[in-house]
Amino acid sequence: MIGSPRRSLNSLPSSRRSFLQSLCRTALVLPFADVLSLAVPLPGQVGKNAGDSLGVEFLDVAQSAGLKAVTIFGGEHKNKYLLETTGCGVAFYDYDNDGWLDIFLVNGTRLEGFPAGQEPVNHLFKNNRDGTFTDVTDKAGLRRSGWGQGCCVGDYDNDGNDDLFVTYYGKNVLYHNNGNGTFADVSEKAGIAGKRTRWGTGCAFVDYDRDGHLDIFVANYLDLDLKTAPVPESGPCLYKGIMVACGPPGMQGDTDILYHNNGDGTFTDVSEAAGITKGVGTYGLGVCVADFDNDGWPDIYVANDSMPSALYQNKHNGKFEDVAVDAGCAFSPDGKPQAGMGVSTADYDLDGNLDIVKTNFAGDTPSLYHGIGKGNFEDNTFIGGLGAHTKFLGWGCGFFDYDNDGWPDILICNGHVYPEVEQLKTEAGYPQQKLLYKNLRNGKFEDVSLKAGTGISAPIAARGAAFGDFDNDGDLDVVVNTVNGPPQLLRCDSKVNNNWIKFKTVGTKSNRSGIGTRIRCTTHPTDEPKPHVQIDEVRSGGGYISQNDLRVHFGIGKATKVDVVELFWPSGQVDTLKDLKPNQVYVVQEGKGVINTIAFSAKK
Repeated sequence: MIGSPRRSLNSLPSSRRSFLQSLCRTALVLPFADVLSLAVPLPGQVGKNAGDSLGVEFLDVAQSAGLKAVTIFGGEHKNKYLLETTGCGVAFYDYDNDGWLDIFLVNGTRLEGFPAGQEPVNHLFKNNRDGTFTDVTDKAGLRRSGWGQGCCVGDYDNDGNDDLFVTYYGKNVLYHNNGNGTFADVSEKAGIAGKRTRWGTGCAFVDYDRDGHLDIFVANYLDLDLKTAPVPESGPCLYKGIMVACGPPGMQGDTDILYHNNGDGTFTDVSEAAGITKGVGTYGLGVCVADFDNDGWPDIYVANDSMPSALYQNKHNGKFEDVAVDAGCAFSPDGKPQAGMGVSTADYDLDGNLDIVKTNFAGDTPSLYHGIGKGNFEDNTFIGGLGAHTKFLGWGCGFFDYDNDGWPDILICNGHVYPEVEQLKTEAGYPQQKLLYKNLRNGKFEDVSLKAGTGISAPIAARGAAFGDFDNDGDLDVVVNTVNGPPQLLRCDSKVNNNWIKFKTVGTKSNRSGIGTRIRCTTHPTDEPKPHVQIDEVRSGGGYISQNDLRVHFGIGKATKVDVVELFWPSGQVDTLKDLKPNQVYVVQEGKGVINTIAFSAKK
C-alpha cells in the first residue's frame, strides 16, 4: 500500500540476496519463457503430479447447517474510516469438550449504531453432531456488541476447559470457560481490559516462558481516535482515483502487547520488559506462534500492514528480539515492506523446518517464505508457484492437507478492503474468489481453485478463516467470516479416501491445552521411497485473526499405520508412540501416553 526507497542488492538480508542472485544467474542461461515457467506456473496449468481430477470438492453448507448469523462490519458501499474495513475472525472451537468442533463468529458494528436490543453480536454455534449447529450465544453468556476483531483459544487456568479471548477496537475481552456451557467475562479481574481504547487484532495464547501457564500475545493496529481521524475528503485519500478510507500510512501505529500469566488468574503487561515494543513493526494484524528456529521455545510472527513484518525470536530469558529482517521474512523479494494481513505456518516440503505463507494487499502477491534452518528463510513465492495472481487481496489463509496425502496445501481467502472498488472496471471487485494451491511434493504448488467447487470459486468478501474437521469424517473443512454477509462453512467432500491421524494433547507439567507441543509423525507411504516425516504444533491463534482446531491433524496418504509419533512438550517431556492405527483421534496425556482413542471413518 505504500512506496519505499529502492534498496541496493547488498543491503538486502543474505537469504533474499541469494534468491535474487540465483534468479539472475538462471536468467542468463535459460530463455526468458523458461525462467517464467520455473517461477510462475500458469493459473490452472496442470502439474505433472496433480492429475486431471482433483477428487475433492468444497461446498458451502452454512445455511443448511444453521449458520444463519450475519456479520455486520462498516458500510456496505462506502466507508468513512479504516476501522470499517478490517472485518472479523472466526474460531473452530470445541468449547464443551464433546469431541465435535463448535464455531465462534466475531461480529462488528457500524458507525451510526443500532437501536437498543438490535445490535449485532458475536455468535457461538454448538455442533449438533449431525451436520447442523444451534446458536447458543445467549445461553453461553457471550452476547456482546462492538467493533469485534479477532479471537483465540487456550486454557489459561489449566482447569481442562479452553477459554476464549476476543480482541476489539475498544477493550479486549477474556472469557473464562466455566465448563458447563457458560462463560464469564473476567477481563477486568484478569487485568487485560486496559485503560484506554486500543485496536486489538490478532491474538494467541502462548507459554513463552514455559512455566506451564499460558500467556497472551495481542497484535495492535492503529492508535485511532475517531474524533480526530482523517476522512476521505481530508486528503483526499485516493485509491486509483476514487476516494476511500485513509490509512494506515500517515497514521500512528500501535505497539503489540504481551501479557504474562501470573498463575492466579491474573496477567501482567510485560511488553516493554520483554522487548515486544522495540520491534520495527506497527499496524499489526495476523499472528502466528511457532518454534521457527527449532530451539524448543515459541517465537511470534506478526503480519504487519504497510510495514516490515515482525518475527519476535524467543531469547529464553523472558525477552524477545525482532529478527525478521535478518531472518529473511520481513519484506517482498525486492526488499519492500508489504501490506500483510494473514499468516500461517507448516513444513510444506518436509525438510524439518517450518515455512510461512502470508497474505498481502491487491497489486502484490502472497508471500511464501521457505524455512532453510536455524530460523532463516528464503522467499520462494515465485519459485513455489504463488506469484501468478496480483489482482486479489488476501486475508484468511492456512496450510492444510485437504486431500490427506501428507503434503500441506494452501488456501487463501480474498476480498477487497474498499467497497468503492466496484466503481472500477480494472479491479477484481469487492467480493473475490479464493485461491487453493495443491502441494506438488517438489517445493511447488499448483493453482487448482477452479477445480475445487463453488465454495472456492464463488466470489465473496472474505476475512477470517479457520480450519478443522467439523463433521469428523477425516478431512479438513473451513469456516470463513465475511463482511456484511453470512459466514461460509466449506465442507470438504473427498473421493480420494486417503488415511489420516489426529492428536488432542493434555498437558500436565505443560499447560493443560498442550499449546506449543511439537508433534513429529513418521510413516512409510507405499508410493514414496523414503520415510515420510511431518511436523506440526498445537497452536493458538493464526491465519487472519482466527483460531483453528487445537487438535493436530496429519494426512498420511495410503499408509496403513503410523510408525512413530513423538510429542515434544513445552516442559521438555518427550513422549513416543509407535504403530498407531490410522483414521483415529488419539488423546495423549503428557508423560502418560494415549488415554483415549476415538475412531471415525475416512470416507463420507
